Amino acid sequence: MPRPTRYRKVEFFPEETYFVPLGKPKCELSEVVLKVEELEAMRLKDIEELSQEECAQKMQISRQTFQNIIDSARKKVAMALTAGNAIRIGGGSFRPHYCRFMCRDCGAEYEINYEKDKYACPECGSEHVMCSKKAGNCKKWCKEEAE
Repeated sequence: MPRPTRYRKVEFFPEETYFVPLGKPKCELSEVVLKVEELEAMRLKDIEELSQEECAQKMQISRQTFQNIIDSARKKVAMALTAGNAIRIGGGSFRPHYCRFMCRDCGAEYEINYEKDKYACPECGSEHVMCSKKAGNCKKWCKEEAE
């Protein structure tokens, strides 16, 4: 039995998630689904021009997994472009990257799950919260962002 897929850390979410070739009727289109983490891998490697090692660290996965993800992404995009298929971005095994927050009243540290978590502690409801980086409590999860 294979082990469960580990979630990949993603920092970028596109506003546009569907791309179609110009002049081709929608009823004739085949669709290629590009996973969110595949788009993130392409963004880090091809746009940010990071090394494979740096990309894997940012996504919190192994280099081999990163290579598998980017190979799959590039193949899907190439197939869509050469065959005139639509590209839909969505799905995958990812988690968004959010800074960790700390409650100054109860001391709880948490990752925001909802926008409201930026303003009130989910543990005690206190509004005295701040980013862990600002509080000087950064751990390994956001060390690279603090630099």
